[in-house]
Amino acid sequence: MEFRDNEAIYLQIAAYVSENILLGKWPSEQKIPSVRDLAIELEVNPNTVMRSYEFLQNQGVIYNKRGLGLFVAAEGYDKVKQYRKERFIQHDLHEFFRNIYLLDISLQDLEQRYKQFKVDNYDSKSDKNHENKQ
Repeated sequence: MEFRDNEAIYLQIAAYVSENILLGKWPSEQKIPSVRDLAIELEVNPNTVMRSYEFLQNQGVIYNKRGLGLFVAAEGYDKVKQYRKERFIQHDLHEFFRNIYLLDISLQDLEQRYKQFKVDNYDSKSDKNHENKQ
């Protein structure tokens, strides 16, 4: 995973975990990688992963089963989606609209490119899982 300089690493790791939940790779009530395993996978300090997991626990996305590990909460998908949607609307949407306006990009062009993006980046299994969650 390549980290960006403009955002805390623990938040980027939380976003990575959240994306796995949204894509259905880690469904509700499934055990997620341990702090140590994810730290090794992402090549970061375990304390950073722990901070990410604490952040997600505070959001109600994951929970700890004492002695068993961390699991995706039953409402984890919905909470991640709600949090990410609100964050996108508050932080990114204005800039997105600004660029569309300045570059004179039509909604039809956006729709066409969005459809192609889904085809190019997400297989049918992920799409079906995503559609089932909506």
